[in-house]
Amino acid sequence: MTDTQSTRLTPQPLAAASREDAVAAAQAALDKKALNVVLLDVAGVVTYADYILVCSGRSSVQVKAIVSSIEDAMRARKIRPLHIEGGTEAHWVLMDYDDIIIHVFVEETRVFYNLERLWGDVPRTAFESPESALFSI
Repeated sequence: MTDTQSTRLTPQPLAAASREDAVAAAQAALDKKALNVVLLDVAGVVTYADYILVCSGRSSVQVKAIVSSIEDAMRARKIRPLHIEGGTEAHWVLMDYDDIIIHVFVEETRVFYNLERLWGDVPRTAFESPESALFSI
């Protein structure tokens, strides 16, 4: 008779590369003056991603610029999206990079949906944009 060992599914340790890629996406958003850039560490909480990046722009034109900047930064890292949704109207663009999900909103749409509340207890990193620092003076 063969011994069978029970296996338990546990989340794998976060790959440093995933976090570095998510931070690069956040920086690309900040380069286009994205507002309220927040990186949520959802590994072990959800099965579809390790990180969720949420940010916003003041208009759909700015949202499109932020999305384009993120695409360029990820492409430079040799990472292609699995899917991008919402780019036509650009009130809410969802970018799926497998282990990184990115939501880029027009401010009003972000406030309305308040996605961050879904992951209220996860570790988060807020990135301060130079523009938001100017408004806090």
